[in-house]
Amino acid sequence: MTHPFIEHVNLTVSDPARTASLMIAIFGWHERWRGPAQGGGHTIHVGSDHAYIALYTGPDGARADVHYPKGEPLNHVGVQVDDLDETERRVKAIGLIPFNHGDYEPGRRFYFFDPDGIEYEVVSYAEPQPR
Repeated sequence: MTHPFIEHVNLTVSDPARTASLMIAIFGWHERWRGPAQGGGHTIHVGSDHAYIALYTGPDGARADVHYPKGEPLNHVGVQVDDLDETERRVKAIGLIPFNHGDYEPGRRFYFFDPDGIEYEVVSYAEPQPR
C-alpha cells in the first residue's frame, strides 16, 4: 500500500480565476482543469501534477461568504516550498501581506491571507540560501 497523501482541497472563493492567478503567481502552479460545478457554479483546479486546490464559486459568485459548519475548523492551507524568501517576494509583488514569520523546528514559515480571507501558511524545510 502506498502512503496516503492529500490529493486536493476544495475551497469556496468569490472569484476562482483571480485566486487561480494568485496561486500560479505565488507557487508556480498550473491550471489543471476548469468547468461547471454543482448547482450552476464554477470550479478551477490549480496545482501541481500530483495535487491541487479546487477553487469553487456558486452561480454568479454566490456562496463565497457562506461558512459551512463542516468547514469551520479550517485554520489555514499549508504549502511547502523550497525557497521561502522568493515565495515571500512573490506574495508581496501581488500586493498581499506576509505576517507571523517563524524560524523554529522543523522549518521556517510565514502566513498570508488571500482576498477572500483564506489563510495560507508557507513553510520551507530547506536551509536558507545566502543572498
